Amino acid sequence: MYFPPIGSTTWETKTIESLDWNRSEVQPLLDYLELKHTKGFIILHNGKIVIENYFNGHTANDTWQWNSAGKTLTASTIGIAQQENLMNINTRVSQYLGTGWTSEPLEKENLITSRHLLTMTSGINDESDLVILPNLTYLADAGTRWSYHNVFQKLMDVVAASTGQTFENYFNSKLKNKIGMDGFWNNGVIYKIYHSNTRSMARFGLLAMNKGKWNNEQIINQTYFNESISTSQNINPSYGYLWWLNGKFNFMLPGGQTSYTGSIVPNAPAEMYAAMGAADQRIYVVPSKKIVIVRMGEASNPANPSFAVSGFDNELWEKINAVIN
Repeated sequence: MYFPPIGSTTWETKTIESLDWNRSEVQPLLDYLELKHTKGFIILHNGKIVIENYFNGHTANDTWQWNSAGKTLTASTIGIAQQENLMNINTRVSQYLGTGWTSEPLEKENLITSRHLLTMTSGINDESDLVILPNLTYLADAGTRWSYHNVFQKLMDVVAASTGQTFENYFNSKLKNKIGMDGFWNNGVIYKIYHSNTRSMARFGLLAMNKGKWNNEQIINQTYFNESISTSQNINPSYGYLWWLNGKFNFMLPGGQTSYTGSIVPNAPAEMYAAMGAADQRIYVVPSKKIVIVRMGEASNPANPSFAVSGFDNELWEKINAVIN
C-alpha cells in the first residue's frame, strides 16, 4: 500500500496496462465525466494514481466544496476525540453542550446522544435544514426515526466543547495535517462545508480504505471506523456513521421516509462505502479491489441537483466497470 508523502506534490502512479484494465474504455469514461459537469476525477489503486483528470477549467490546485461528503470528516473527528477519552458517542449531547441546546422538552432532549447525530436518528424536526434553536423541535424519540438532517453539525460543537479548542483546530491537528490534506472549512448557508483540492479528497479516501490507518499510524481507531462503515441502526441499513453503505437490502434517501428495496448503487460493488454530497461530490471506497474513486464538480444534472444519492452514481459505475473489469 502506497501513501503519498506529506507536504509534497509527489504521488506515484500506475498504468492502466499494469492492472490489465481496459484502455479503450477510459476515453468514454472521461467524455461522460466532462459531459456531466465534473471538475476533478481520480482513481487510486493501492494508493497510486491510475487516472487523474480535470475538466471544465478546473486544475489540480483548485479547491472545490465537498458538501455533505464532508460529513465523513466530522464522523472521523468524533472518533478521534472518543479514542482520546475526551468524549463518548453514547453519552447524551446535553452533557457537552448543556441543556437547552434544542427546543425540545428536557426529557426528550436528554434522549439524544452523539451516536444519534452520527446515525441521523436524533428525532429532531426535519422541516428546516437551517440549524438554529427555534427549528430544533421534537418530532420523535431519539433512535426511532431516520431522517437526513443537518443537525449533525452539532457534533462539531461537541468536539469543541469536549476538546477545549475549535473544531477546525482539532480537525487540522488530528486528521488533516497527519495525512497531508489541504483545504479549509467555510461557513455555508446552512452548515460548515469543507473545501479542498481533488487530491486531498483522495488522501482521505485512502485513509478510509485503510480503515483509519495512514502508513504505520492508526489515526482513527479501527473498531470505531468499522462501526462507521457498518449499518448503524435498523431503520436505514444503508447508513453508517455519516457514511453511505452499498449492498444492503433496502435504503432511504434524504428528504423522505420511503424505504426502497435494493442497493443504493446497484452497478457498484456491494462492499462499497461512500462519502456523498450534494451536486454529486463523491468518494467511493472498494477495499477488495484496492480502489478509491473521487469525483468533484457541479451537479451532473443541474436541473435536478441531488442532496446525496442520485442516478448519476449508477451511470458512472457502468462506465467505471467497463474500465476496471
